[in-house]
Amino acid sequence: MEGNGLQEHRLFGGAFSAVLPPGFRDVSELREIPDNQEIFAHSQTDQSIIIELLEYQVHVSDAEAARYHFEDIASSNEASGPEKAEILTVEPIPKEQLALQECASAWLLSGRQLVAKFNEQVRNTVTLHLCLFRLPQFTTDLLLTFNDPILIHPSSSSATANVPSDPGETPVWTLEHFRLLLQTLRLYDAAIFG
Repeated sequence: MEGNGLQEHRLFGGAFSAVLPPGFRDVSELREIPDNQEIFAHSQTDQSIIIELLEYQVHVSDAEAARYHFEDIASSNEASGPEKAEILTVEPIPKEQLALQECASAWLLSGRQLVAKFNEQVRNTVTLHLCLFRLPQFTTDLLLTFNDPILIHPSSSSATANVPSDPGETPVWTLEHFRLLLQTLRLYDAAIFG
């Protein structure tokens, strides 16, 4: 189902909810994804949002945990190293700005990675906005990642993605859309943590 407008959307079978950006497609309707993930793609661009329930990284301090997860994503994307992955900013998000009051802390990281899609030889420059909600009482790090390609290599399969130009079409997602998702994320059922 395609999401139109800004409305609350149930996540992980109703255990969470949040306001998702306009024009999202639920990737689970297109392919199988792991149970610990929700993935949404923009209906016309190559942008995506991934929500993941991950093991709490007890050995990493709150301030360093977002960096840890960014570097883990870079490793998965084969984008490790300063020439392929760069952290631009890391900042705490005040709890009073969040609906998810169960988190011990929340961190917003922005960075860039050079990523090859589908094991292609060419790499695209992708801005990653990553938010980490730390939930030690549930031994969970809740990670939300907004992948925003900013430079697509002409030989990449992503080069064919349609960028909306008509104002009537779905707008390109922005950091403000992602911030709204973060601010409206709510927990309804703690049984999701097992």
